[in-house]
Amino acid sequence: MTSAVQRGFSKVPEIVLGFWIIKILATTLGETGGDAVTMSMHLGYATGTLIFAAVFMAAVIGQMRARRFTPHIYWLTIVATTTLGTTMADFADRSLGIGYAGGTTILALLLAASLAVWRWTEGSVSVNRVATPRTETFYWTTILFSQTLGTALGDWMADSNGLGFGGGALVFGAAIILIAAAYYVTRLSHVALFWAAFILTRPLGATVGDLLDKPLAQGGLELSRMGASVALIGAMALLIVVLPQRAGLHPAPQRLS
Repeated sequence: MTSAVQRGFSKVPEIVLGFWIIKILATTLGETGGDAVTMSMHLGYATGTLIFAAVFMAAVIGQMRARRFTPHIYWLTIVATTTLGTTMADFADRSLGIGYAGGTTILALLLAASLAVWRWTEGSVSVNRVATPRTETFYWTTILFSQTLGTALGDWMADSNGLGFGGGALVFGAAIILIAAAYYVTRLSHVALFWAAFILTRPLGATVGDLLDKPLAQGGLELSRMGASVALIGAMALLIVVLPQRAGLHPAPQRLS
């Protein structure tokens, strides 16, 4: 498949700096929005999971029915995965009593299995090839697992390792910077580096979201979850309009496997 055809039919956006900024805002929104429904509205993790699962299914159906990349549908689906990932992880870690370590381990295995099956079936996990219903199914399944894993990993790092929300955000931010450096100065697979960065944006967003809305006694800023979520939605909407939004190649076309 030529790059022109990929660009014409890809269902996911071009990976540029703007993509990562919006993605981090979306993952932060997933934390504040998920907590707003389950905690501030007192609906609980199980009910919140059911609500966001319905939103996620509706968004994915809309995304898969779209004939080409449509920014507002794509980013709505991303936000749906982050909010659902938040409530699913919290339900498993807290309501089911699996704990952060157990939840992180299970979700890491599910994510690895999703990527392995995708590669075995399609021959590659490059998002350059997300243009058919089957590859889109793999893509969104993998993203949902990665968002859920990121929530559990972020909570585990911040709560169980003594780093706090700010410290956890710094650790994950530094890891993403190192991956970006490896992208430009090493010959490591761009596909592997893309997925590593994509996965780590979720725990970064989770820790930043917790930093914004958790009580002062827990190391947070105790901002309104609803207010923070509305501000994040506004920032995302503005950036989606202002920044270029087009289907594109990701990562570099010479490294597709």
